[in-house]
Amino acid sequence: SNLSMNRTFLFFMKEVKMIEKSYVTIVESIKGQIRSAQHKAILSANKEMLILYWNIGKIINEHSEWGNKFLRNLSKDISKKFPNAKGFSVRNLHNMEKFYRNYSEIEFVQTVAAQIPWSHNLEILRVDSKEKRIWYINQTIENGWSKNVLAHQIDTNLYERQIGQKK
Repeated sequence: SNLSMNRTFLFFMKEVKMIEKSYVTIVESIKGQIRSAQHKAILSANKEMLILYWNIGKIINEHSEWGNKFLRNLSKDISKKFPNAKGFSVRNLHNMEKFYRNYSEIEFVQTVAAQIPWSHNLEILRVDSKEKRIWYINQTIENGWSKNVLAHQIDTNLYERQIGQKK
């Protein structure tokens, strides 16, 4: 009877361990799904913000004859109406116009530029050709570059060094 109890206990412990392993697997799976959903939500919000900035840039560009006073008033009025909203300084409104002028097709913004944050896009706008900008966007995505790393790669002409070697 003692042997029987030991066997029952061992069987029970094996069951507990299997349940623990199964539980850990389930928890890890759920954590992965949460991380994935969070990442998708961030990308979606980033895409919507870039489309908004592009549209604002388009409007500013269409009224460029109104000059800097237009941007100062626009910045003030947006800040009054949306006091918690950030990103509508005169300087950033200028950046939105530049973003629009450099990427005149909304499809490009929705598919390519929206894959990286606004701050990264501003760094890439310093690059003189669309071909190079696309290359830096792709490298940023592939390598997970921070804004500072991206700026350094642009400043040290990584595109010219890498593509120049291949030609």
